[in-house]
Amino acid sequence: MTREALRDELTAALAPVLDAEASAWLAGARERIGADAGAAAVLLPAAGRRCGRGPLPSRGTTPEPPSVDDAARVVMLLELPCTGDALAARLDDLYRHGDAHERRAVLRSLDALGAEVGEAALPLLHDALRTNDTRLVAAALGPYAAERLPAPAWRQAVLKCVFIGVPLSVVAGLDDRADAELTRMMTDYARERTAAGRDVPADVARFLEVR
Repeated sequence: MTREALRDELTAALAPVLDAEASAWLAGARERIGADAGAAAVLLPAAGRRCGRGPLPSRGTTPEPPSVDDAARVVMLLELPCTGDALAARLDDLYRHGDAHERRAVLRSLDALGAEVGEAALPLLHDALRTNDTRLVAAALGPYAAERLPAPAWRQAVLKCVFIGVPLSVVAGLDDRADAELTRMMTDYARERTAAGRDVPADVARFLEVR
């Protein structure tokens, strides 16, 4: 997905839920970031207060649509006036110094910015996947992870979703990347649960049925 495609998708979803004041603020924030990438560090934290934190209407088949402030932050990030190494460095700085909301937005923005930063944003995925923040883990497993996360790390991330209760429906590219090793890992996990007299999560049971 390109910057333009994701920007259009999110702005269309935001239009009916932002009032005139919030719309004007977001437009101004995008313009400021487009002129000065450094403005993002100040403007991203204000998105919840200025745009609201309610749910965004579902975007088609998206398993976990972002909240209003999530979407507003991603739209702002798509205005960053840089690419390549400069963009990767800016995203890294915003992620490292941001709270969970801002980190989630950086991860979501990789759906469109991943092609511009290449492998440089992988450390952000690894960091997010070390946490037990379910929304952060879910945000990390979008198309960028599906395309670029190395197989061992990707399999562990999928299994972690099962451990911490993130539905496997949020994992981009699951059907394409699932392999015999992931099936073995899921099977071992299911056997351990059964031996301990515990239920096997429905996601795992369905996964094994189709593999």
